[in-house]
Amino acid sequence: MSDYGSAWRILRLPSLTDQIFIKAQRIRQLQENEVRKVNEGEKSEFIGIINYAIMALIQLELGVVEQPDLSTEEATTFYDKHISTTKELMENKNHDYGEAWREMRVSSLTDLILQKLLRVKQIEDNQGKTIVSEGIDANYQDMINYAVFALIHHQESTH
Repeated sequence: MSDYGSAWRILRLPSLTDQIFIKAQRIRQLQENEVRKVNEGEKSEFIGIINYAIMALIQLELGVVEQPDLSTEEATTFYDKHISTTKELMENKNHDYGEAWREMRVSSLTDLILQKLLRVKQIEDNQGKTIVSEGIDANYQDMINYAVFALIHHQESTH
């Protein structure tokens, strides 16, 4: 995030959601296709999902601006805050569910990210109104945690 400062703050939330969607779709394509024409794997895409989702959480908290308005230090503080909150959520869910994600395939984690993205798009299209649902922030947090789980799976499979 430090390479961009807070220039991403001028993006509307749906634009960030669409960026996450592009990353998740690319992961899906990498998982389904044997031939790759770009020499980048899933790992960088999952990292991108984490970063864009955190940007979206910051956007939800601070709103959209016309010009970049945060120093790198301020942006890093918000980033760290949302990572910490999301990690705490993951730890609480792991307590309640156990570490069931360890038995899941990476492709299933990708499916869950895509499912959360469709829900977020639906909420955005309804101007934030939900009938029965977690808030949009919870969906971004879940995407982050699913991406982290996928990265852990990738790390463990290389050792």
